[in-house]
Amino acid sequence: MTDNTHGFSIGVDRVNNDVFLSLKAKGTLTHQDYLTISPVIDSALAEVKHPKVNVFIDGTELNGWEIRAAWDDLKLGLKHGNEFQKIAIYGNKGWQEVAGKVAKWFINGDSQFFEDKDEAMKWLLS
Repeated sequence: MTDNTHGFSIGVDRVNNDVFLSLKAKGTLTHQDYLTISPVIDSALAEVKHPKVNVFIDGTELNGWEIRAAWDDLKLGLKHGNEFQKIAIYGNKGWQEVAGKVAKWFINGDSQFFEDKDEAMKWLLS
């Protein structure tokens, strides 16, 4: 029996106008995963005027995206790209580092890839 676990776990913390999102992505993400997570992110950001959002993404269990889910990810980045201050991508696969570099094209803030979780958090919180 194969394990087809996929999706997101999300944490949202707010301090005044700052929002801290933590996401853990698992498996191969699907369009349905984005239909589930997008309203949560939209809601977290909608109530804060001029948010500065720092994001921690744990991609250590991420295998990739289905094509439609990759499109959903791009749309989410375009929709909220102006709100992101920093995105720390914690992962263990070379393609994740490339994805982090591509993310810089769609956000006004900064994004960096890390293979060490503590270093990612230190950079994100600095």
